[in-house]
Amino acid sequence: MQITAIEPRRKGLSAVYIDGEFAMKLDTQTLLENRADVGKEINDEELKELIERSNERRAKEKALWLISYRSHSKKELKEKLQRTCDADAAEKAVERMEELGLVSDERFAAAYARKLLLEKKMTRRAAAFELSRKGIDRETADRVLEEIEVDYRDNIRAVIEKKYHNIQDEKIRRRAVAALQRLGYGWDDIKAVLKEYSN
Repeated sequence: MQITAIEPRRKGLSAVYIDGEFAMKLDTQTLLENRADVGKEINDEELKELIERSNERRAKEKALWLISYRSHSKKELKEKLQRTCDADAAEKAVERMEELGLVSDERFAAAYARKLLLEKKMTRRAAAFELSRKGIDRETADRVLEEIEVDYRDNIRAVIEKKYHNIQDEKIRRRAVAALQRLGYGWDDIKAVLKEYSN
């Protein structure tokens, strides 16, 4: 097989033609580093290696781009990468980000737990469920959640004051109770705070 043409495309990719036919798009930098020039003879093994290197490079670049916007858990980052590359490349990219200290489940869990408890006003149980969905193990989730001081009744008051101004209205009251239960609050805490508003 022979590389008969390489044409630049968007997003750092190049279209590679083999024996006159379009074969695939590969990372331009990978092609340059591996001296894959027009006219070069290439066998199946070399092509496979070129594809793997291209995928790995693209996965790492995508990982860096994703974590530049916000922190991610390892599981979440891997799932996002797998939308654009194979599982192997995604796994290697996540491992590399972890080696560089750019991805840490511990750090992510601590920050996300604070957001869930203090900003979104969730209970520890609801927050633990959300953390598990992001791939955080139970032990880590429990540890970071325990470190955050939370007054559930203050949180309930904050939710009511932000979203349910006319809490005396029965319809709004029912809606508020349903929303608070979805956030993980128990009926005893909800009832105690509602009683304050009745008085």
